[in-house]
Amino acid sequence: MYRGILMRLSQAVPVLLIFAVMVFMLMHLLPGDPALAIAGPEASAEAVEVIREQLGLNRPILVQLLEWFSHLAVGNFGESLMLKQSVVSAVVERLPVTLSLSLVSLVITLPAGILLGVVAAYWRSSWIDASVMVVALLGVSLPGFWVGLLSVLFFSVHLGWFPPSGYAPLDETGLVAWLASLIQPAVVLALFQIGFLARITRSAMLDVLDQDFIRTARAKGVDEWTTLAKHAFRNTLIPVVTVLGITLSLLIGGSVVIEQVFALPGIGRLIVQGIMNRDYPLVQGTMLLFGFAFVVINILVDIIYTLVDPRVRYG
Repeated sequence: MYRGILMRLSQAVPVLLIFAVMVFMLMHLLPGDPALAIAGPEASAEAVEVIREQLGLNRPILVQLLEWFSHLAVGNFGESLMLKQSVVSAVVERLPVTLSLSLVSLVITLPAGILLGVVAAYWRSSWIDASVMVVALLGVSLPGFWVGLLSVLFFSVHLGWFPPSGYAPLDETGLVAWLASLIQPAVVLALFQIGFLARITRSAMLDVLDQDFIRTARAKGVDEWTTLAKHAFRNTLIPVVTVLGITLSLLIGGSVVIEQVFALPGIGRLIVQGIMNRDYPLVQGTMLLFGFAFVVINILVDIIYTLVDPRVRYG
């Protein structure tokens, strides 16, 4: 197993390199000039050119790319043009918000998505199955930003149940205020993942429920709960674990939109602000850290495979 993990870590290196090049090129293809954003619209052309030279933006793009890679090789992700601080420190400051949002959303997604999928599979071709699939289809179809705006209008403005925006740090405001600031964006973020997970769980459960060992267990008089929990659901864990890795990655990536809608000071909102201000080092460094997180999640999923199903071995 350890050799398999090392192999996957070595395979992740070229993936991250390609991802880094793509992020770098896409940022430089965006319209706008970071030097002009820093100097201001009233600055003279000479002043803008001086800033471009200080930032190294007047050099060939290949030279800029190689210089960025040389800094990454020693762990230097650069300094934000907008915040005047290192990219790593800017990410670390906002990491608790994004992690809190993702974890609360994951806690909502897992039981809801799996339960809905199991229920739909058990009562297949019934009105319960149809209702669950309609809910799942709505969850994966509705845009997150639109649902978020409607949620703010109804639950925050009209009913006044939750704060419309902002984040309450756990160590400063306590558990209740922290959870109140996150529950609404976490539910909105979880809607897509719940529908996605429910559909995958239902499909996997249907395949297992049609197997001979399930019919044998029922013929032997094994109660229905034991048949479902011990025999059926246990054999659906491999595809479900696969989806959980994808789900966690989507939750982290989806925080970009949700944090902007609910004005949460997390990494997602930081990326949007960096793009708007053409802050190349900030966006490039943050996206590279996101890419590294996705690779780590996929490796962890591979490890969980071996724990869920001993027949799966790597290396």
